[in-house]
Amino acid sequence: MRYGIPVAVLAVAGAGLTGCAPTVSLDPAPDAENADCAAIVVALPDTVAGAERRDTDAQSTAAWGSPASIVLHCGVAVPGPTTDRCISIDDVDWVEDASEEPIYTYTSYGRTPATEVTIDSTAVSASTALTELTDAVGALPAQGGCVGAEDVG
Repeated sequence: MRYGIPVAVLAVAGAGLTGCAPTVSLDPAPDAENADCAAIVVALPDTVAGAERRDTDAQSTAAWGSPASIVLHCGVAVPGPTTDRCISIDDVDWVEDASEEPIYTYTSYGRTPATEVTIDSTAVSASTALTELTDAVGALPAQGGCVGAEDVG
C-alpha cells in the first residue's frame, strides 16, 4: 500500500486556509513505531525546497508546504528488487513511482526501515526535495543499493 497523497487531497488541503495552516492528516506506515524512524523524523529540516514544515497527526510522518507538496512516511514496506527507475542522490538510493504524475513517490532503497516521500512536482523540485532530505534518511546505514543491468552478471 502506498502512503502518498493523491492529487485531490493535495488540492483540498489548501482550500479555505486562514491564518496558520492546519495539521496535515495522515495514516502511519506499518513500521512507523520503528526507533530508527524516530531518528529520521527528529533530523528532518524545517524547510524543504523552500516549503515550510507542517504539523502532522501520524507517527513517523512529516509534511512541507501549504498545501502539502512534500509528504514523508517512515516505516513503509522495504522494496525488493525492481526494474523501476532507481536514482541515487548523495549516496541515498530512491525507487521512483511516476504512476500518478505529476505526483511522484520515491521510496528509499537499501535501508531499513524504508522511507517514502511523495512530491507534487508542480509545486517543488523533486531532486531538490530529495537532496534536502538526504541527511535525515541517509543517517540509516545502507544495506544495499541500486544496480544497473551492467552490474548483474
